[in-house]
Parts: sequence; structure tokens; C-alpha cells
Amino acid sequence: MWIGYNPPMPGEEELARVSKHSPSEILAVSALARSVRDLIEKRYPLLWVAGEISNFTLAKSGHAYFVLKDQFAQVRCVMFRYQQQHLAWQPSDGMQVEARALVTLYEPRGDFQLNVETMRRAGTGALFEAFVRLRDTLARQGLFDPSAKRPLPRFPRAIGVITSRDAAALRDVLTNLRRRNPSVSVILYPVPVQGEGAAERIAAALRTAGARRECDVLLLVRGGGSMEDLWAFNQEVVARAIRACPIPVVTGIGHETDFTIADFSADQRAPTPTAAAELVSPERDRLRMAISNLAERLRSYARRGFESRTQLVDHLSRRLVHPGSALRARSEMVGQLRLRLAQAGVRAVSEQRWRLVELVRRSQARLPNPDELSAKTTYWVSRLSVAIHTGLERAVSACAQASASLAHLDPARVLARGFSLVQKLDGTIVRDSETVAVGETISLRFAKGRARARVSEKT
Repeated sequence: MWIGYNPPMPGEEELARVSKHSPSEILAVSALARSVRDLIEKRYPLLWVAGEISNFTLAKSGHAYFVLKDQFAQVRCVMFRYQQQHLAWQPSDGMQVEARALVTLYEPRGDFQLNVETMRRAGTGALFEAFVRLRDTLARQGLFDPSAKRPLPRFPRAIGVITSRDAAALRDVLTNLRRRNPSVSVILYPVPVQGEGAAERIAAALRTAGARRECDVLLLVRGGGSMEDLWAFNQEVVARAIRACPIPVVTGIGHETDFTIADFSADQRAPTPTAAAELVSPERDRLRMAISNLAERLRSYARRGFESRTQLVDHLSRRLVHPGSALRARSEMVGQLRLRLAQAGVRAVSEQRWRLVELVRRSQARLPNPDELSAKTTYWVSRLSVAIHTGLERAVSACAQASASLAHLDPARVLARGFSLVQKLDGTIVRDSETVAVGETISLRFAKGRARARVSEKT
């Protein structure tokens, strides 16, 4: 690996002089290399060099190292990181490029090299750069928005073809349209598809077809070729004419791997002209088969409907009776219902009368005896008086015992005998020395007053 220009160290300026040296003068290798480098740089300022990239390497530092060669010679090149970052594309082996470079000599190794300032693709590469720039610009402007794509007509009556009159693509399209559906009309808009002014002629044909409105869909087709051959379809005027055309546009340009700006802006892209023709033309045999299937389904549906309606008529005819017979049947039914209603009324009255008699009998049996109730009331009143007197005596005795017990258990009396109550600061009663720590503050309650103490020792 090699690196580029290093700035001169202090004191090395005199080694860079360009002069005629005496044959007897002895030069250091570094002085000779510096002198040669200055001679080269003064003789060759920044210039453009064309060649093929080989052995391309991108170092961790961001510098790019590669060889620029042609069939007769090669030269080592370096492109520093701050210049490499400004490239809108990634160089790789095999690319034909044009490099703007400074011719120099890398002194530590004595290598002749180019310090590349910038690069651009040569030939097709330059066209590809222009293609990418235009594609990205139109995409940002929304020209390729999928929501703006128009659906293709399912059964077009007329198909317009925009291509050259002598193109092989036209013959392929016409052959396929004739084979698939000869009843569809084909309208040709002849235009040149290659060369100077082809893009403007194509755009004009699109505008003409849109203004005439004599076809339902447009085919923009061309056979395969190089990028230069297809360049008319990479023009902005063609892309905008496709989007402005009121008729759906299908492109079939080049081979399956060829993509143009027109393909991106079209309502639908086909990989080849033949595929474009198949895309917009319904196949007549398939249509006939579909119609035959629909006719058979319609006949089956009609037959099933007729059979169903016939069965319904039979069912209704069996249910249909003479009006006189229906009136006699209804009259008999009314008479039976009247008889059943009268019998039900008699049974209901008898049942209610029997229930009333039973209720009277049971109510009389349950009427209270006043004398018996008076005797029971006197008995229970006397027992209640005795119970109340006894309960009061027991309550008084229990209250006295509770008072004596309470007085005996009163903590104040215990404290009055000289004891004290030990608590932590949070109110917890201390019953064991293990629950307090040395140095902890505790609260002491006496018969009169309180105090705080600090634990200095535990036993």
C-alpha cells in the first residue's frame, strides 16, 4: 500500500530546489526524490486522465488506493478521504473513469503516482450518472408516485403504438396483437426512437395521441440496445409527456434488464415489447372460453330457478282450497271454541267458589281466643319483670368486679410503687435488653412525668 503527499519537514526546503546539479555533486536519495517530485509537479499541473480502475482498496482511514490503467500502461493512484466523501457513486474494479489528478512522486518509496482530486464515469458511466440524477430528481418531484398510476382498460377497443415504423419491436407487437385478438384496432404513431431529436418527437407523439383520444391505451415500445441507443427514453421531456397524457401508457423498452426513465413514469412497465402487447390485449380464445363458461352458468342458474319455482307452485296448489270449504271449517272451529269457553267458565266459577268456602273455614279456625291471650299476656309480663330485676342485679355485681379488677391492673398504681415504663422513641415497649442497642435513646415513663435516656451498657 502507498500513501500520498507528505508536507516537507523543517529544514528540508533546500532539498526541493530544481536546478542543474554538477556532475561532481553528491545528492542524498531524499534530495533526489524531492527534486524529481518538484520537477514533475511543476511540469504537470492538475489534469484529466482516463483509464480503467484496478485493485481498488478503501482503507480504514477512508483513503482510496487503486491503479488506473489502459492496455499499454498503468499508474498508481490515491484519493484522500475528504475527496472520496464527495463522490456520489462508489468506484470499483473494471470501471472506466476520468480522474482529475496531480502528477507526483511518493518519496518514501520512490513511486510515481497520481493524487486524484475527483473522478467521473467515462462514456456510459457519465450517461449513467445523468440517468441517476434525473431519476432521483423526478422521484422527489412525485413523478413516479404509485398512487398516480392509472389502471389499464380490461377490454380496449383500440390500442395505440408509439415506435419507429421500421422497428422490429413494431412487428412483434402487431404479430402478438393479431394472434391474441385481431378484432382490436391498432393505431400507429410513427416516431424515431434513437438519435437527435428523438425524445422531442416521442413526447410530441404522446401529446398527439392524448389530444385525439382515438385509443384506450398506449404502447411505447422499442427493441434492445445499448444505453446510448435507449437514451431518448431517459429524457425528462418524455417522462413528463407520459404523465401528462390522459391515456394510460405501457412501456416495453429494450430487454428485461433494461430500465429507463420512461419505465418509471409509465402507468405500467413490461419487460419487452412482446410482453407489453400481451399485457394490454385480452386473448380472444380465453374470452370465448370465459363467455362459454358464463353462458353455461347462466343456463344452469335458469334451470335451477325454474325447477325451484315449479316446486313452489306445486306446494301452493296443494295448500289452495275452495273458499266455501274454508268458511265451513272456520265455522266449525268457532263453534267448538265457544263450547270449550262455556265449559271452562263453569269450571272456573266452581273452583273459585270451593276455594272461597275453604278460606272461610280456615280463617274461622284460626281466629284468636281473647281470654287465652289475656292470661298469656299477664304471665309473660310477670316473668319479664322478674327477669329484668335479676338481670340488673347481675349487671351491678359484674360492674363492681370489673372495677376492682381494673383498679388492680391500672399501670399508674404500678408506677406509683416505684416502677417505670421503658419505651423506644416510636412507642414500642421494651421488654428485653436484646431489643435495644447501646447508644440508642429510650423513653422512660414514671408515675409523674417522663424522661429520655441513652443506653450505655447492656447485660
